[in-house]
Amino acid sequence: MIKWEHSIFALPFALTASVLAAGGIPPLAKLGWIVVCMVAARSAAMAFNRLVDAEIDSKNPRTAMRAIPAGLLSAKFVAGFVIVSCALFLLGAAMLNRLTLLLSPIALGVVLSYSYMKRVTRWSHLVLGLALGIAPSAAWIAVRGSLDPRIIVLTGAVLLWVGGFDVLYACQDFDHDRRVGLHSVPSAFGVEGAFWIARIMHVGMLGLLVWLGTLFSFGPVAWVGIGVVALLLGYEHAIISPTDMRRMNAAFFTLNGIIAVLFMSFVVADVLRR
Repeated sequence: MIKWEHSIFALPFALTASVLAAGGIPPLAKLGWIVVCMVAARSAAMAFNRLVDAEIDSKNPRTAMRAIPAGLLSAKFVAGFVIVSCALFLLGAAMLNRLTLLLSPIALGVVLSYSYMKRVTRWSHLVLGLALGIAPSAAWIAVRGSLDPRIIVLTGAVLLWVGGFDVLYACQDFDHDRRVGLHSVPSAFGVEGAFWIARIMHVGMLGLLVWLGTLFSFGPVAWVGIGVVALLLGYEHAIISPTDMRRMNAAFFTLNGIIAVLFMSFVVADVLRR
């Protein structure tokens, strides 16, 4: 039900923020608790989504084989998994600092609320983007105990990045969403329109990364990393189209995971070489 790639999207951006906040590698114990919080929050969010959407998933051929509708896991078990994951997240937040603990219920509210958004707004993709996008700001707070407005730019970049690829992913459910009355960008604007909106979001993401680089005075290594991200995003949009979505999983899971890890690698290398 919970796959590693569900965490790999946001985790590298959180670790990048922690290195920027520390000006180097943060204490290993702090890094460890950041990872615990990230994985616990993502696991809680994914499991909660599967629980809330179980009936919807059962009526969609693409999702009918997910754990609950397929009978592989019971709703009671998944609910228990959500509770344990939330408790682990709160423990991790308490081990970091007072501000992370105080803000942890808000963070949980954001990541869990996404599951209901497709019922009320076509822009649910941006709520998912926010759920992952708060990771860099949260990691900064975990290291510094306060929030620097500069890191919010990275939160915005992740928000648009995730929102964009979620719009593309939702194109697979265009017919189903319209039939059952679920809200999404594809169901509102059509598949062709959704592709253009995703492209705009990803251009916006690159613009925010450039702004981030100027705010933190990135060196040449980090700027190369932003260039690599731009190339990979371009490739992601080149291998799928409104009329050919056969490689959607490669674009969604593989390429976006690589983008997150490479961005982190280049930025961390740039920070460490100073």
